[in-house]
Amino acid sequence: MKTTKPRDLVRARPAAVETLRVHRQQVGAFMLKHGRSYPRTKNWIMRYLRWLQEQRFDYPVHQIALQEMVEAVRVSKERVGRLERVIEEFVPAWSLAPIVWALQTLRGVDLIVAVTYVTEVGDASRFESPRQLMGYLGLVRGECSPRRRTSRAWAEAGPRQGNARQTLCGRRTADARSKIGTTPDA
Repeated sequence: MKTTKPRDLVRARPAAVETLRVHRQQVGAFMLKHGRSYPRTKNWIMRYLRWLQEQRFDYPVHQIALQEMVEAVRVSKERVGRLERVIEEFVPAWSLAPIVWALQTLRGVDLIVAVTYVTEVGDASRFESPRQLMGYLGLVRGECSPRRRTSRAWAEAGPRQGNARQTLCGRRTADARSKIGTTPDA
């Protein structure tokens, strides 16, 4: 199948983004635990990293712990960047690159969203209707009618479709705002 080559690479990126989120959360929790809060609202810009480096603790073990956590954030961020660069480099040589580029012409669809959609869904023409595609992705409402009550809930997508569903719905908040080729805020 044409979509299997980049699939593992595309699936590795959300795992890396989740790891980055966890490491950032650990730093924030550590700082709050020690009664330190960043005086501004936006975190994880160069100014915030500088502020973290300026923090001094009474006990060396706390200083070392903070440095290790900040280093884990840096390594995780580099990993996400490496995966994005490899995906970006892979696309031009891929047989499905024209579909990826066409999807990118849609508003709000960047390279990662387009590549994820193509690797997870494949050829959308195999679906007879948009409803069938949405059902495949788990984006339609399902119905459960035990006895008198009728409850409607979102249909569950399988493990393969979950990544495409989350990407299309923008569930990965920090991730959805990033664009490939942009530099971090200064």
